[in-house]
Amino acid sequence: MRIEPYLFFDGRSEEAMMFYEQTLGAEREALMRYSDCPEPMPQDCLPPGGLQKVLHGSLLFQGQRLMFSDGSAAEELGGFRGFSLTLQYDNEEEARQAFDKLADQGQVVMPLGPTFFSPCYGMLSDRFGVQWMVMVTPPNSQPS
Repeated sequence: MRIEPYLFFDGRSEEAMMFYEQTLGAEREALMRYSDCPEPMPQDCLPPGGLQKVLHGSLLFQGQRLMFSDGSAAEELGGFRGFSLTLQYDNEEEARQAFDKLADQGQVVMPLGPTFFSPCYGMLSDRFGVQWMVMVTPPNSQPS
């Protein structure tokens, strides 16, 4: 079994996908617009911006999938905020590069620095409001 995050960007999915492609080196796997649906979409099912908005998008981050849509605004989904995406790197240079790029036009919650569980850890909210934790995996930790 896999768990794969599906994020809703309220009309900004394509912009977010391009941002993550540029900042994190993600590879575009799929991009389907509402206009690609074989059956016409009812007008009340379309997001603001209409048929050219993203029905489904998918990026691969070193083989790991993150999915996107403009389909439902966060308010319509209840505004769940209890999550963060985590990037784990082998070294501080890679972690700092990713952190700095994601923080551009975003908000740093906790600057990168050493913690008791990582030699380099920080938190931020990017320009789209997505919460990120960026860290260096401690050398003695093993994936489970």
